[in-house]
Amino acid sequence: MRYLGKKIITLIMTLFLVSAAAFLAFQIIPGDVVTSILGTEATPEREEQLREELGLNDPPVVRYFHWAADVLRGDLGVSYRYSKNMNEMMPVTELIGDKLPVTLWLAALSLVLIVVVSIPLGVLWAKSSSRFLDVSLGVATQTAMAIPSFFLGILITYLFGIVFRLFAPGGYVSYKQSFTGFIGYLLFPALSIAIPKIAMTARFLRNSMLTEFGADYVRTAYGKGCTKRRVMYGHVLRNALMPVVTFLGMIIAEIVAGSIVIEQVFGLPGIGRLLISSINNRDFPVVEILILYITFVVIFVYFLVDILYRVIDPRISEK
Repeated sequence: MRYLGKKIITLIMTLFLVSAAAFLAFQIIPGDVVTSILGTEATPEREEQLREELGLNDPPVVRYFHWAADVLRGDLGVSYRYSKNMNEMMPVTELIGDKLPVTLWLAALSLVLIVVVSIPLGVLWAKSSSRFLDVSLGVATQTAMAIPSFFLGILITYLFGIVFRLFAPGGYVSYKQSFTGFIGYLLFPALSIAIPKIAMTARFLRNSMLTEFGADYVRTAYGKGCTKRRVMYGHVLRNALMPVVTFLGMIIAEIVAGSIVIEQVFGLPGIGRLLISSINNRDFPVVEILILYITFVVIFVYFLVDILYRVIDPRISEK
């Protein structure tokens, strides 16, 4: 319980510091939000009225604590750029709630592909004695890691979209319209994200397993009569997964937080694309919440990785 308590306190303090830094940073960026919303033709009276409505006449520190209190109550504010109609701004909760499922499903598909392919591939590579297989996988993984994700996305779009016509480039299907079509379209962006990560994870697992093969406990296990299969999966793989879990945690945090480049390439209306457009439009309430979301995802994923570490290796004691 003490370990969990320390982690939770760290999470809360980090969220506070990041949210305060992000909020105050946007207060000193040049430009006028009111002018950005109303345009240059608005009357001074209307500008002053909007400033009062948005609380922009208060000192930055006061505005931050008002904003933080609202967030804790579940009120994330309203967008400066998106609106339901001419007279009503769109709540940030509603705006993000519409984009978040896209990013989460993309992350889930990517993660499934990464785990299902990379773990068996890494194990096969580590235990193989074939020189041809070793060289082939080495070249393939090195090439996959070297290709930038945006360029890989373009190649996949050209190959599967234009040549084989397995999907329509730019023809995004909303999950509200057709869930099957939605998942079918997300498969190709997920491949763009997963392929380099599969190569990294497989190579990392292979190297980790080769290191474990040379450990004393492996020779001891063979000396006690354990089969090669039992040594491989009961001892070597379990210990080799320790550093891989940390690496997978980094990958999960990255893709759940929003795959900005891939969402842009495939035209996906997810969190990453919303963040870019909100920054360009100076939609600070949306940007602040998205920064808070990304921070929470990264911290929470690493929190789960720490817990999983303790499950995999009970020898890790509380500190």
